[in-house]
Amino acid sequence: MFRAGLLMLFTNILIIAVLTIVINLLGLDPYVNAYAGDYSGLFIFCLIWGMGGSFISLAISRWMAKRAYGVQLVTQNSPYGHIVNRVYHFSKKAGLPEMPEVGIYDSPDINAFATGPSKSKSLVAVSTGLLHQMNDEEIDGVLAHEVAHIANGDMVTMTLLQGVMNAFVMFAARVIATVIDNAMKDDNGRGGLGMFAHMMVVIVLQIVFGILAQFVIAAFSRYREYRADEGGAKLAGKQSMVNALKKLKQKYEPAGTFENDSMAAFKISGGRMFKLLSTHPPLTERIKALS
Repeated sequence: MFRAGLLMLFTNILIIAVLTIVINLLGLDPYVNAYAGDYSGLFIFCLIWGMGGSFISLAISRWMAKRAYGVQLVTQNSPYGHIVNRVYHFSKKAGLPEMPEVGIYDSPDINAFATGPSKSKSLVAVSTGLLHQMNDEEIDGVLAHEVAHIANGDMVTMTLLQGVMNAFVMFAARVIATVIDNAMKDDNGRGGLGMFAHMMVVIVLQIVFGILAQFVIAAFSRYREYRADEGGAKLAGKQSMVNALKKLKQKYEPAGTFENDSMAAFKISGGRMFKLLSTHPPLTERIKALS
């Protein structure tokens, strides 16, 4: 199964690549390249398309999450009705305009995530491993944390940041590709990369810069985790939030085996590189911040 952080990264890169192909098919890239010296115009162009790609990712986030994790939606009348009721309770307490969809997916990991394009169209998904290994108080802490993400508008703010980073990625890729193209031309302006090669160079550069952009996005994500912990403590009580984090620290942090995961509520990363790409701070630091 794809980790959600990698899923988000690859989905965003794929969307930008598709946008690049569309731009070329529409004949827009040659126009942009002709005015490559107008960097402000080029950046505005990239900002529009970069934001577009990011908001497409946001629009399909629930759909992608359901299919990537095999999430099954549950209702108040299902065997998991108590989980739905707790999500609804915290959602009403947080003042959400609409109740989130609630889903369960099969995984031995203690895991949960929230996603969706807005506060009115959101999803809270919980793993079977979490339900089997946590008590009611700890589960409340997890669910409140996820509802706090929705109430804080984290999905939208992350989308805006992703859109800006997409714009820089597209801008830098096109500037560098244009420099390479010009360097390959002779004194009479003949030669160069050609349309197809130019497009491929742009896509490769966008992949490289897109990966680098994840360091910035991950840093912001770690900041929003502290805010969601604080919000979860207000909704479910500080002790529930602390106990949930302690359970996760007891089970996972000593092993240091988690990969980066930007949608899972509590996972951490091992190794220096993974730590920089981790979307969640170490559990010890999160517990300390709440205490």
